[in-house]
Amino acid sequence: MTSFIRKQPVRSVLVLSMLATSLALSACHGPSDENEGLDDTGVAASEAANNGAINQDAINTDATDKEFISDKMSVEDAMISNLSRYRWTLISATDSHDQPLDILMQITDQVRLSLNQYQGQNTLNYNVGCNTISATYQLQGAALTVEDSMSTKMSCGDLNKAEDNLSTLMQGDSELVLAMANDASVDSLKSDTPILTQTTSDDDTLVWQGKLTPKARYNSKGEAVFWAVSADMVPCADNNPQMCLRVKPITYNSQGIKTNEGKWRVFIGEIDGYQHDGQHEEVLRLQRYRLDGSGTADDTSNTSDDEYAYVLDAVIESSVVE
Repeated sequence: MTSFIRKQPVRSVLVLSMLATSLALSACHGPSDENEGLDDTGVAASEAANNGAINQDAINTDATDKEFISDKMSVEDAMISNLSRYRWTLISATDSHDQPLDILMQITDQVRLSLNQYQGQNTLNYNVGCNTISATYQLQGAALTVEDSMSTKMSCGDLNKAEDNLSTLMQGDSELVLAMANDASVDSLKSDTPILTQTTSDDDTLVWQGKLTPKARYNSKGEAVFWAVSADMVPCADNNPQMCLRVKPITYNSQGIKTNEGKWRVFIGEIDGYQHDGQHEEVLRLQRYRLDGSGTADDTSNTSDDEYAYVLDAVIESSVVE
């Protein structure tokens, strides 16, 4: 049985509905471009025009507004596109007095953030190494608004407080500043490493370091696939002590109803952004990328894992194994 905890009650049901809808659509339509931009938004006709009393001032004002909004949207689209090219790892967390937020600073390497576009919807995921928390967001200029969120409900032990702290920081409004590491302020880092500074409405500051996604790294279009992941891990190969995930492909119809399940197999590889705890059976929506940038991925059972990179898009189902 799938269980979820709501991090913010307002419109949480809508997010779950959107996830189900995107699941159905991706199953129906196949590959999607996660870097698809926001739809352009025009301005309404002037009030004077609606009343049949058009004057030159109204026309000039309307044209200026359209140009301003178009420019504004193009800047936001560029920012969203840049943000979605990377997976972000926390490197610094401080409060309004510039003091470290110790609960997060102790685990910076496992605090992750990703901002995605899926079928025209802006979504972000974040975690501290336990639950994956998903939310919708809006970006206006540099202002980020996280509108609502949902999370799988797993007991995280010592990570519970860190997860709650991060969730509180991510909710609501914050300001974003994106800089490439060849800027003077961050020249100690690699030139291809972007730095994202997020300042909350309470003046807490989170600094994130970006790593290119497989799509950006390999210039390959992702394909949405759904995998069930077993709680138990198995040896990757005979006489090999290394443990690997057990997975099987799942197919859904256009209504989001499960229509087929493949056979369990050993997955020799990694799923970027996925933390396996060994306690939950889960269904994941993944983006799969061909590493050579060519061709189309076949069914999971007929592919070699080293030909593709896999990135977690969302946890669709999660249930505790008794």
